[in-house]
Amino acid sequence: MIADNVINDETEQEVPIEGDYPEETVAVKQYTITGYGADFDVEGLVRRLQRGDIEIPDFQRAFVWSKGKASRFIESLLMGLPVPGIFLYREKGSQILRVIDGQQRLMSLRYYFEGKFKGSERAFALQSLDSRFDELAYNDLPDQDRRRLNDSIIHASIIQQEAPDDNGSSQYSIFERLNTTSTPLSSQEIRSAIHGGQFNDLILELNEYDAWRTLFGNRSTRKRDEELILRFLALHFCFDQYQPPMKSFLNQFMSDNRDMDIYEKPVMCEVFQDTASVILEKLGDKAFKPRRALNAAVQDSLMIAIARRLEKGVINADITEEYQSLMQDTEFRDLIYSQTSHLENVRRRIQLATEAFASVE
Repeated sequence: MIADNVINDETEQEVPIEGDYPEETVAVKQYTITGYGADFDVEGLVRRLQRGDIEIPDFQRAFVWSKGKASRFIESLLMGLPVPGIFLYREKGSQILRVIDGQQRLMSLRYYFEGKFKGSERAFALQSLDSRFDELAYNDLPDQDRRRLNDSIIHASIIQQEAPDDNGSSQYSIFERLNTTSTPLSSQEIRSAIHGGQFNDLILELNEYDAWRTLFGNRSTRKRDEELILRFLALHFCFDQYQPPMKSFLNQFMSDNRDMDIYEKPVMCEVFQDTASVILEKLGDKAFKPRRALNAAVQDSLMIAIARRLEKGVINADITEEYQSLMQDTEFRDLIYSQTSHLENVRRRIQLATEAFASVE
């Protein structure tokens, strides 16, 4: 089966990836959600952002507005025009408000108040406006206009999950259902947004590892390389707990390990880096690409098999023959192209890969 959105090693454009799990629907749960509306003044929102009381999810496409679009939004507030509200999720323990919808508006305000637009060292002055505010930075605004902007009200819908007690899994469903832009967020972008923490930071760090970058290719603009790292770690450490759909399994693993309370960073780093290094050294940069595109089922099967073999010690032998035999195995080939997240298929293809390399010296 052909799935979507992964980079190969020849172009920076997202291209199909083989052997990936389909975009599955996560099983619907029954939630108990409490919610209320709150009106925030703009200055208060910016201060909360600066203190970290409101948290902008950290994923690659977090801010995409142009300076002109941000300027138009700020101009609307200066002119007293209504603007869309924002959607926030309150975490039970920390009481931090996480932005589910509205990050473009909030970051535009923060950049304007702080005087620098993202990626620019020049003062952030409003631009391309057909009004008296064109070319005015925040500190250049007349006093009455600056006060009007500070006191402008943005409505927020704030929700909190009361049940089930599962680290706020409703956030994922809410992100998916509110995510109606022309380019919807990928599964890993959503995970990175709602499960930001030490484990997400580790995935970002591992994604820079030289051997992995050579095996995968150019960075994915949709975080698919990060998702494959997560997929390997989840299946390696929790193989016996795997139940489809794959999306839910990865969601749960990332949520459970958000603060690295279960598996320690050095353990995860070692198994990932050692495995990637051996595969690159022994099999070359096309190891995950039995055909032209990277095959996700080959990637996780091969990495898990090599990681298991490395638990017995260093691999000294040439493993090219074992690899080629596995890639030519009719049963294995069927399992890496069809129903790749099916429970028995996942177990069987990883078993075949493990057996292929189990006895190499």
